[in-house]
Amino acid sequence: MIVDCAVYTNGCRSDGHFDLDEAFRAAQKENSFVWIGLYEPTEEEFDAVAREFALHPLAVEDAITAHQRPKIETYGDTLFVVLKTARYVDPKEVITLGDIMLFVGEDFIVTVRHGEGSGLKGTRQRIEANPDMLRCGTSSVLHAIVDHVVDEYFPAVDGVENDISEIEAQVFSESRANPAERIYKLKGEVLDFYRATSPLAEPLMRLARGDYAPLIHEHVQSYFRDVYDHLLKVVSILDGFRDMLTSVLEANLTQISVRQNDDMRKISAWVAIAVVPTMIAGIYGMNFDHMPELRWRFGYPAVILVILLICGGLWRYFKRVGWL
Repeated sequence: MIVDCAVYTNGCRSDGHFDLDEAFRAAQKENSFVWIGLYEPTEEEFDAVAREFALHPLAVEDAITAHQRPKIETYGDTLFVVLKTARYVDPKEVITLGDIMLFVGEDFIVTVRHGEGSGLKGTRQRIEANPDMLRCGTSSVLHAIVDHVVDEYFPAVDGVENDISEIEAQVFSESRANPAERIYKLKGEVLDFYRATSPLAEPLMRLARGDYAPLIHEHVQSYFRDVYDHLLKVVSILDGFRDMLTSVLEANLTQISVRQNDDMRKISAWVAIAVVPTMIAGIYGMNFDHMPELRWRFGYPAVILVILLICGGLWRYFKRVGWL
């Protein structure tokens, strides 16, 4: 569905409501362009927009089906840009990814959103509050959207970092719970996040160095360089998270092995202690005729004392060597 359709002239939004035909005609005026925002459009809903602005069929197909990797392609005088949005859901420890596709021409920009990622209402309001930037044309809107998407990566990164800290504390705590499944799931989320962000580096670099001039205004290119630096920071952090989670998983496996060895030592120690009374009681169970207690009233107490002394000595020894 069409969320918004606005015409901008000399950096200011024109008053009134525009349908597609009116917006297209208004955008033909000097220093004017139209920004159309759509959310999960069907093929029929998008067909009118595609015909009005002569959008390439291959790009239209990608925009409707979504689930594309971040990229930038040229179709004649139109840029087709694919972005991945990211939102961290803390209770579930998952990162929900969305898609934003942009068709950028000299006098129009069409945005198509899929998924539960960040909306563009706030971005539209911020760019409309900066008419000087809007005078740079559609490239200023493209920058504002890309900048918003990349900025939204940082809260997701912070959420993942907090969970990794919790997992590290859990691995090295006295808790017997095994966080291996949690580690595997979080590592999968980080890998998906990495795949959604790292391919965007090359398109941003090309935008920043002016590969798409004159469609990208010269004044906006320096702003793309700043977004590119932010994206590289996110990618670098996520790459570090992957290594960190691998190390945490290895440490967890080592901890499990150490705990299993400790358990085996404790079991062996208690078995060794239990052997003493078992052996002595077994000998007495053979009912010999010449047992000491048959001729000495303190025979049974002496045997019990001997058992206690031997067991106590073994317990003390195992305690000293760390088996108990």
